[in-house]
Amino acid sequence: MQASSYQRGLIMVILGVVFLSFDGLLIRLAATDGWTIVFWRGLLMFCVLGLLCWLGNRLATLRRHPFSSLASALLLGLISSLFVLAVMNANVANVVVILSTAPLFAALFSRVFLGEKVALRTLVAIAICMLGMGLVFMGEGAMGMLVGNLYALAAAAAIGGNLTLLRRYPAIDPMTVIAGGGLLSAAAALPMASPLELDAQRYGVLALMGLVQMPLATVLINSATRYLSSTEVALFYLVETALGTLWVWWLLAETPTTSTLLGGAVVILVLVVHAWIGLRLERQRLRLYPGFIGQ
Repeated sequence: MQASSYQRGLIMVILGVVFLSFDGLLIRLAATDGWTIVFWRGLLMFCVLGLLCWLGNRLATLRRHPFSSLASALLLGLISSLFVLAVMNANVANVVVILSTAPLFAALFSRVFLGEKVALRTLVAIAICMLGMGLVFMGEGAMGMLVGNLYALAAAAAIGGNLTLLRRYPAIDPMTVIAGGGLLSAAAALPMASPLELDAQRYGVLALMGLVQMPLATVLINSATRYLSSTEVALFYLVETALGTLWVWWLLAETPTTSTLLGGAVVILVLVVHAWIGLRLERQRLRLYPGFIGQ
């Protein structure tokens, strides 16, 4: 049976966030300053996605929505930069849990700017997730990571804003604006970066991040907004809360605090329940309106 719009969006956002969950690990493995990481991954993303856009004649989409495309590119560049700076100033576990505020910002922006009604189940999920995130802010050692935590909170707001923008203008080509965001972040980071002072291993990590991991993750997540509300897409960033923490804990022995683990467990449980309810409602709609399939 052909997948419905909700199912297609669900597959896209889950795959995208799984790829994204390796971000913190790769930043740690790059073992250099934050601005150099922002420069190289932004530049490499621009190169690979810019080439694909040029070969696929995607640049014409910029003429149809020039201002909204520029705004999305600016937000994407800001998100990339803020995330790197957050990870450089706080534990990865803290950063990815704080990103759980993205649904709150997406719901707020969607309500204010798009007039979208936010489902009660989504509002309840957000409220419980905020409680989980509060455990991170109040946990041991939190004051020493305040700067990183604030960078992460700003990144969450930018994520919510960008997903809302893409929901408002679905004709924006995600690949094109991601390439533009990479170029903008690289240009902003260059004056503070040291891009030519790394060894081969670090360049290899940055190449994996900029040429494969980040382009795949960002294109999949941004494309999912064509099928899901911006609030629901943002909610799936919570998958990174578990996986992003797991990778650095398992491979680098960066042990999260007890409060971070507890808060992360809360948000992941809520996410699973929210997605299950969403799929049940979707199946009910398909039974009542068979013509909805694939729409």
